[in-house]
Amino acid sequence: MNVFAPVSTIMVTDLVTVNPEATLREVKRIFETHSFHHLPVVNFRKIVGIVSRTDYDRFVGGLHRVGMMEDEVLDNTRVEEIMTTGLGKLEPDDRINVALEIFSKNWFHALPVVRNDELVGIVTTHDIIRALLNEKPKEPHLVYEDL
Repeated sequence: MNVFAPVSTIMVTDLVTVNPEATLREVKRIFETHSFHHLPVVNFRKIVGIVSRTDYDRFVGGLHRVGMMEDEVLDNTRVEEIMTTGLGKLEPDDRINVALEIFSKNWFHALPVVRNDELVGIVTTHDIIRALLNEKPKEPHLVYEDL
């Protein structure tokens, strides 16, 4: 992987998003349906937050500790109440090494990619790992021995 390539070469663009007014019931359905761990929260294509699977699980786990009824809370709690709003962001032309630098200095595991303030993709630590795993050596004979 060329760490100086733009993040647009590895970002995910087929996004599932929610509105800040959506309920946590919708977040639960999305996380049960999809294998990703970060759900962008958008308001008219503008990224306003992100909900991670961890955020959701911690919130629901807290309900059990205080004896609240999960169904009622999921139907009455809005995404904006638990989403993270202090987001790092990238632009499609930012280089992968910029994403790596941000990931290494923060607790972030996902970075929204925006163009003209509109969400166009997302890059996660998993995307970078996948790109590295899919990389083929330029000289395979130096890496793999004949068996």
